[in-house]
Amino acid sequence: MSTPEPLLTVNNVGLTFNGFGWFNKFRCEALSDVSFDVFPGEVFGVMGRNGCGKSTLLRVLSGVIKPTEGSVQLQRAKLTRALLTLGLGFKPQLSGRDNALLGCMLQGASKREARAMLKSIQEFSELEDFFDQPVKTYSSGMRARLGFSTALTTNVDLLLIDETLSVGDSAFNKKAETALLSKINSSQTVIFVSHNEKQVERLCKRAIWLEGGLINASGATKDVSSSYREFMHELRVKKTKHL
Repeated sequence: MSTPEPLLTVNNVGLTFNGFGWFNKFRCEALSDVSFDVFPGEVFGVMGRNGCGKSTLLRVLSGVIKPTEGSVQLQRAKLTRALLTLGLGFKPQLSGRDNALLGCMLQGASKREARAMLKSIQEFSELEDFFDQPVKTYSSGMRARLGFSTALTTNVDLLLIDETLSVGDSAFNKKAETALLSKINSSQTVIFVSHNEKQVERLCKRAIWLEGGLINASGATKDVSSSYREFMHELRVKKTKHL
């Protein structure tokens, strides 16, 4: 049986930011020489501690940021992607309804299709009358509910999930997790990012571990997470010795 063509191929991707301090210029290398493939129907994991480059990588994969080196190749030109994160790209002056409509259309739905999705998004988000209020009046939890519901309702080729989102009270979180797992367990292709290696190991068969913008390990998730756990254990031991 032949190996399927990758849905997404990341070739030697690097991202460098230039900035200015009080007295000098500086360069920050957020990603360096990152390469991997993701295949149709696969749930691919990206693990690493906070600040390692995980969220930056997702923004590059979603097209929000262009890499300064390397390339992100898609299986086809019109492949649709959704970045499931805390309200990225919301326009605060617009209502939740209008933001959901724009979000659906940006993810490939026609205006008619997007309008048909709005009722489901409103019901799942449990925003009720706030759905027609400006997003600038929302709490962070309400914004998260809107972003989660919009990304999960649309049908995209590639779903990019940034950490486990806290999107409300325990009852809503349980509903959200059930819906997310249902999406993951379908034929949906997913890139799942988390600092929690146990979550990645539970959901993904293959993964990479990012540290300082570099891939420290890649392959079977159980092997990658084992290396990551060992690294984190050694860090904790070093910190304890310095206390």
